[in-house]
Amino acid sequence: MILPMKQSINGILISAPSSNSGKTTVVCAILEALKMMGRRPVSFKCGPDYIDPMFHQKVTDIPSSNLDMYLLNDNTVRYLYASNSLKGDISVTEGVMGYYDGLSMTSTGASSYALSKILGCPAVLVVNVKGMAMSVPALIRGFTDFRPDSTIRGVIFNGASDNTYGPLKEAILSEFKGRVRPLGFLPMMKDCSVGSRHLGLITAREIDDIREKDMKLGRRALETIDMEGLTELASQSRDIEYEDIFPEEFPEKIRIALARDKAFCFYYEDGLDLLRKMGAEIVEFSPMEDHALPHDIHGLYLGGGYPELHLDELCSNETMLASVREAVQAGLPTIAECGGFMYIQEAIGERKVCGILPGSSGDTGKLVRFGYARMKALKDNLLLKAGQEIPVHEFHHWDSTEIGSDFTLTKPNGLSRTECVGWDTLYAGYPHIHLCSDPSAAKNFYRACVTYKCRK
Repeated sequence: MILPMKQSINGILISAPSSNSGKTTVVCAILEALKMMGRRPVSFKCGPDYIDPMFHQKVTDIPSSNLDMYLLNDNTVRYLYASNSLKGDISVTEGVMGYYDGLSMTSTGASSYALSKILGCPAVLVVNVKGMAMSVPALIRGFTDFRPDSTIRGVIFNGASDNTYGPLKEAILSEFKGRVRPLGFLPMMKDCSVGSRHLGLITAREIDDIREKDMKLGRRALETIDMEGLTELASQSRDIEYEDIFPEEFPEKIRIALARDKAFCFYYEDGLDLLRKMGAEIVEFSPMEDHALPHDIHGLYLGGGYPELHLDELCSNETMLASVREAVQAGLPTIAECGGFMYIQEAIGERKVCGILPGSSGDTGKLVRFGYARMKALKDNLLLKAGQEIPVHEFHHWDSTEIGSDFTLTKPNGLSRTECVGWDTLYAGYPHIHLCSDPSAAKNFYRACVTYKCRK
């Protein structure tokens, strides 16, 4: 019998009334300020987003974990939160969208609110106060009273100034009598702004002066955010209970090549850690810059990212294209998600790539196949047995002329379709998989890598 474990964690969740309120900027400022105070912050992201965790990691030097309540069950969420929190002394979780926004227009499932309750940590709202005065406490009142157990205990004003913060602070103190604490503000800092594209922010890898921006944010946070009040609030988190997850450690060790550069950078770090705990060595390489796959590998993981933005480097690297093509066609067990799927098809736009699978990808000019789904295997394949299901997430503007037909994807609203490619040695498709959502998929991948190693 597996006995539940209990752990005390100093934790805080930073959310907002809506997207584009400045959550990521405020979180990075707080993480940097905590480091300047001598603390060791660990970061998390509510939901499936890959980009925000990259910004967190640039500050903390610790991979940021995704806590997604659709892709992961409640115990796995608590386990990942508890185990990763041991890497530091205070845990900061960034919310997703608006605080109560969940799986549908009428559901709070998988929202920041739902995650705050699972983690047992207080929530702080980041409110962009541009163009508001007494509407600010009215907005906060609505959010705190919308649910009797909202867990909202503090507020940070984004875009405020020294002149406007004082009156706003007094209004919050008067209206809430200590139930919601004003925790300072972050002024507009144009020199620390980050550009965006259709999938969200420009990635942290693409910003040359990212550390300089973070340092500026941290110094300003020390001046204008009540960091002592924030850390005191974090200490009020309740103990978290969870059952440990014991991944099977294989006696046979393997090496898995992982594409990691500006073109391929979307990975759930806890999924990679799961493979490591099973006995895999993760060997990173760059399809843009390296001439061939790493030597002596037994598996390949081509994640998502922005290959369409780096076609000159990818397509001119003919020796890498040939290396990947020959290895996959020879039976190297391979996961190719989203950008990786595009890379192993015949073309991205008008540019030829690996040519392992038929089809070409093109920009639709809009968001297509967005959101969560359940993916069911129609036949045995690298990751799943026929009939087995796993939760997935999609978010892309590009689409392919050949999307595959080996899985059925069913959306939460009941709509379904077939797509993706599943061979004994290959999973390829636009949907992203978090390997911790069903460790059996990771085990199947690992076993295929062992088989390939023994066959070699």
